[in-house]
Amino acid sequence: MQKRAGKKRRKAAIKRGSSLKGTSLRNKAVALGLSYSPSATTLARRGIKAPRGASIARYFDPDGRVAIKRVTAELGMSKKSLAETFGIASVTLQRKTRADAPKTQARLREGLEIVNRVSGWAGGQVQAMAWYRAEPIPAFGGRTAESLVKDGKAAAVRDYLDRVALGGFA
Repeated sequence: MQKRAGKKRRKAAIKRGSSLKGTSLRNKAVALGLSYSPSATTLARRGIKAPRGASIARYFDPDGRVAIKRVTAELGMSKKSLAETFGIASVTLQRKTRADAPKTQARLREGLEIVNRVSGWAGGQVQAMAWYRAEPIPAFGGRTAESLVKDGKAAAVRDYLDRVALGGFA
């Protein structure tokens, strides 16, 4: 009975316009009868992994460009290390005009597609990034996915991952 009274008090306080000082955003939303879902950036800050098989769309802003801040927050890396990982000059991501260039966006998109495909198998985004950077792929003579993407062979890596997903041999 006390829980119900507390809920009524919270709703009444919100209707009056007074704040619920010390109450979390989630509790405020629940008091209003709204659903609450934290953003990917908020989850990354809290150290919570993205759900397996999550869509790559969470990395894009409404204009269709890769949201670099969102990617760096979720993967827990700096812009410089993100650029080095995907074979882009480290200065490129520091300037908006260069970061929005079609070639840069294509390279980021290719790398993120590969990491996202592997995340379900690897156990999460961070583990997928570790695979991308360090795991040699036997079908490509022991080269890593990172080195292949840097050489412009992202399509070959995606084809390889499709083949493995369908039950083919590595």
